[in-house]
Amino acid sequence: MSNDNSDILERLYAVIESRQGADASSSYTAKLFAAGMPEIARKVGEEAVETMTAALSEPDNITAESADLLYHLLVLWAEAGIKPEDVWAELAAREGTSGIDEKNSR
Repeated sequence: MSNDNSDILERLYAVIESRQGADASSSYTAKLFAAGMPEIARKVGEEAVETMTAALSEPDNITAESADLLYHLLVLWAEAGIKPEDVWAELAAREGTSGIDEKNSR
């Protein structure tokens, strides 16, 4: 097994996608998909708050909470039909643009 984790999000996304339509009792991911977008979005929010809480008072937990947040965000993307490369392309399009300018353009 390689220690190169540069494509870990794509690999995880592929596993998440494979759980769409699976029996909800077979995996947590399938259970999230069965619950639908409202529950998936709620979980993203919950994990974002837990990451924020870790950043403010439990720094040793930031890594684990960040991993939970990224996992749930990937589930949300899959539910919405968004591929990681769509997000990477959006980030690339913003590269070199001032964050203030980008936000003002919306």
